[in-house]
Amino acid sequence: MINAIVATVPGGPEVLAPAEVGMPEPGPGQLLVRVAAAGVNFIETYQRQGLYKVPLPFTPGSEASGVVTAVGEGVTDFAKGDRVATAEGTATYAQYTLIAADRALPVPEGVDLLTAAALPLQGMTAHYLINSTFRVEPGQTVLLHAGAGGVGLLLIQMLKARGARVITTVSTDGKAELAAGAGADHVIRYHEFPKQVRELTNGTGVDVVYDGVGRDTFDGSLECLRIRGMLVLFGAASGPVEPVDPQRLNAGGSLFLTRPTLGHHLLNAAERRWRSSEVFGAVADGTLNVRIGAQFPLSQAADAHRALEGRATTGKVLLVP
Repeated sequence: MINAIVATVPGGPEVLAPAEVGMPEPGPGQLLVRVAAAGVNFIETYQRQGLYKVPLPFTPGSEASGVVTAVGEGVTDFAKGDRVATAEGTATYAQYTLIAADRALPVPEGVDLLTAAALPLQGMTAHYLINSTFRVEPGQTVLLHAGAGGVGLLLIQMLKARGARVITTVSTDGKAELAAGAGADHVIRYHEFPKQVRELTNGTGVDVVYDGVGRDTFDGSLECLRIRGMLVLFGAASGPVEPVDPQRLNAGGSLFLTRPTLGHHLLNAAERRWRSSEVFGAVADGTLNVRIGAQFPLSQAADAHRALEGRATTGKVLLVP
């Protein structure tokens, strides 16, 4: 038997309860991994609440790092003892988890396993946002919401390395300090942020807005765009956005609106390796810093969810078995 977190009903954080479950066995094409740490992400709060339907009982988690302890039939790319991570696992809130070999990411030397657990989902999200959804070019101006969050701190660094001008929003002085430390050119508060962005851009607006907040910032984000700018809505930390009249995009200046997701940017092994190797490589060579804002014991998964939903965290939140 192993320790895991199990929800038997949808609800608040309190439904996440420690439990003993059977040791998983790797099937064909799978790795059995002893979990070093599991990433905590907003999607798990939606699944826990029942906003996203999942079969019950349910062990949350898609992101983890660890060491391979056994391999299933047909696995040739990995062996017992290899260090791996994933953003596409299942039931990672546990001591052991199964990972499909084609969705496992090698962890290079120079990257410790806690950092490796903090990187896959948010690092590859930042990568696809600036390389595939809206490819940022040197000299462009970007508005990024929640600059002190896990994705935000990585995005700021990647955008500055690309040569962009970065404006970011935060909610507290402490978060402002973190965002500035990551390299943001302008750190502003959410109050009247469209007005502040227009002032900072001499009335022109920004080329792109990366918005992971959702309902609370959506209208203002549209107001911040230049003519033919793009709003990239990649999350809903404040709740889902209400239905949008397409005429608003016309009135705003022939704007573009997209709602991407990581899964559609990891379509095959080659794409996974491209994104993960660039992100892990940047950490290994010291050009990308990963902030682990909080670590909770696995048994305290409910407290981790409370902290994340209360916006009381910065950087990445991890569960450690």
